Amino acid sequence: MKSNILLFFLLCYVVTFSQNKYHKSYYDNGNLKEEGWVKSNKKTKYWKFYYENGVLKKEGRFKNNLKVKYWYFYRENSSKEKEGHFIKGKQNKWWLFYDKEGNVNHKCQLKNNQKNGYCLLYKKQKLIKAVKFKNGKKVNEWSDFSSFKEENSLNDLK
Repeated sequence: MKSNILLFFLLCYVVTFSQNKYHKSYYDNGNLKEEGWVKSNKKTKYWKFYYENGVLKKEGRFKNNLKVKYWYFYRENSSKEKEGHFIKGKQNKWWLFYDKEGNVNHKCQLKNNQKNGYCLLYKKQKLIKAVKFKNGKKVNEWSDFSSFKEENSLNDLK
């Protein structure tokens, strides 16, 4: 009886840990290139990728080898470059893009890797322009908030 219980727990352990494996790969200089979970030879769960100098390049989640949920991207000097949502490997929803000083340069609504909705452009942390896109093509532009409000529902910005 004890051996059956031990065998059962050993089998559960092997099955559980053989499915998800933690993977790391390195650059020729010895610095970490990427790390994250693999299941059935596909990226899954949380991953981090690095520049050759060791600085974090991007991080986020995978499901069946496709980027999902919220991701962060960084420049080689460690400042944020952009961040946003992935759905089944494609950029969707709101994305934030940063200037080299770390301030939001523009925010855009994306659908399937294309601008689709509004882009809000900033200069020195002040909103200067709004642009509307449909399937990656610009359809309208506003440089003052009052005309934007007259022509649009603010609920569209959610």
